[in-house]
Amino acid sequence: MIITNLKQGVKNQNRVNVFVDGKFAFSLGVAQVVDLGVKVGVELSEERLEELKKASEFGKLYQRALEKALTRPHSEREMREYLSRKLRNSSSDALEGARPSLRFSEELFELLETVLRRLIAKGYVDDQRFAEYYVENRFVKKGVSRKRLAMELTKKGVAREIIDEVLDGRNDEAEILKMIAKKRAKYDDEKLIAYLCRQGFAYDLAKRCVKGYRD
Repeated sequence: MIITNLKQGVKNQNRVNVFVDGKFAFSLGVAQVVDLGVKVGVELSEERLEELKKASEFGKLYQRALEKALTRPHSEREMREYLSRKLRNSSSDALEGARPSLRFSEELFELLETVLRRLIAKGYVDDQRFAEYYVENRFVKKGVSRKRLAMELTKKGVAREIIDEVLDGRNDEAEILKMIAKKRAKYDDEKLIAYLCRQGFAYDLAKRCVKGYRD
């Protein structure tokens, strides 16, 4: 088998379509073509062809994940769930009406983990940075309790030590006053205190701040 042609992608010009023995075989990112030594005239064994096809799948998934990662900081758990959805969607047609083999499932898992490890190594996915971003931007005007933030970050897969660090020194009183200002006209004192407690604020703090609040 010989690489007979390389053509720039039409829909995605950052990818190169690789033809083997005159037929389209797979596509690679421009950087992958250089790094993997893919050139017209290169002879391929069956093993090398499979390696290049795997590199193709990695490149496509990594590019999608990178685009996702650059929109805002994401936790490792968020990115793993995103990659899982992408893999399930891309393989749904192949799996329809048939059970995937164990080998197929293992290959998908390996691909997902390889992409995720690369994103983490490059600093595009970082739980610390995600937690800092999340705390800074979560209900900036509305207010949110430390307890609720900790619960939400835990659900996002962030480790307890990172949560404790990013929430260190966070002032629940400043946050509760934001919420009181927003909800004061809607509730009487008792209902407002109960509402604040449901949002994760301590009862004593809620009672003191509601009773002492002035517009």
